[in-house]
Amino acid sequence: MLAVIDYGAGNLRSVLHALNHLGAEHIQLVQQPEHLVGAEKIILPGVGAFGAGMQQLRAQELVEPLKDALAQGIPYLGICLGMQFLFETSNEMGTHEGLGVLPGRVERFPEFEDLKVPHMGWNQLQYTQQSALLENLSEASYAYFVHSYYCLPADESDILIEANYGIQFCAGVQRDNIYGVQFHPEKSQQTGLQILQNFLALQPESGAIYA
Repeated sequence: MLAVIDYGAGNLRSVLHALNHLGAEHIQLVQQPEHLVGAEKIILPGVGAFGAGMQQLRAQELVEPLKDALAQGIPYLGICLGMQFLFETSNEMGTHEGLGVLPGRVERFPEFEDLKVPHMGWNQLQYTQQSALLENLSEASYAYFVHSYYCLPADESDILIEANYGIQFCAGVQRDNIYGVQFHPEKSQQTGLQILQNFLALQPESGAIYA
């Protein structure tokens, strides 16, 4: 069963459309803890503000079950805010705690003289390591971004993808069964579909591995 977290603010329609296009089966929208039971993979799409999103996950009592699932080795893909949630804190509209699964923080882009924030549009991906998530992707792949905040992993080995927008920033992460992308694969045409297809093909890990 493929669990897609629904906390009321995710870009669900586009994500579900992409997954259906790829032939994904047994999709379960997760709005409460019991919906996670039996999940073989988890996708958390996200748009909106970090603090409000985490507050909603807590209100739906999904935080601890989600962390438990990740500790059990279930593959997880966080999209945009779903990637940012993996980290310890964000300074978006105050300081807010995330899932704390990966060490690091989320900060706003600095003010640029010649670039607008939010970062919105297509940008080239730069891969920093090999990964099953990146199978069959070219070195000249582009993806679609919409964000004002970016992740700063404390452990550089967690960085899977980078991009440049005034500064070099982390555009994707991986640690064992845990993956995240700052861009929107569901809006990134063939590149995004390939990433989603690669995620669907992943095999679960075993054991508590992020702790």
